Amino acid sequence: MHKKLMSVAVYCGHEFGTNPQFMRDAARVGELLARNKIRMVFGGGDVGLMGTAATACVNNGGHVTGVSTHNVMAKQEPVHDGLNETIVVPGVNERKQKMYDLSDAFIILPGGIGTLNEFTDIMTMQQIGESDKPIFFMNTAKFWNDFSNLFLAMQENGFIESSDDYTIHVAATPDELIRQILDY
Repeated sequence: MHKKLMSVAVYCGHEFGTNPQFMRDAARVGELLARNKIRMVFGGGDVGLMGTAATACVNNGGHVTGVSTHNVMAKQEPVHDGLNETIVVPGVNERKQKMYDLSDAFIILPGGIGTLNEFTDIMTMQQIGESDKPIFFMNTAKFWNDFSNLFLAMQENGFIESSDDYTIHVAATPDELIRQILDY
């Protein structure tokens, strides 16, 4: 029996991407987290999909915690000014650890290398038994299909012993995603 998921880290792009559905789904995810009283933890920036999800969560009365670094704030991402809490850590590894510590689960929206790095760290922790916190992929416009194919190729070629080592859920819509989180 799993406990109710009270706090979810949202990993996603600091850009909007090329498909307008990415932004619509990011906003809907933020809104649904707020409406279901699930705290959102994210990278703290007021840019791209991460800013979209956070703004929607804040605008719908949700609790949002941003975790950023000095370098990211200075060079790339202005901090979102509507957050309940902002935590600044020295570097990206501390950022990932803090977000992990503050979260019961993880939502993965479309994103780039940073998003890939964040969720593969958690998958590695699941594989070696250091984490059983679930990962929920928001597969907007089939964005994560190629990763799924790569994951299957890794398994077929003997680099992943068992998919049972991972707690992964995939949703095609934000409403399906929030149902999976609430039913977990």
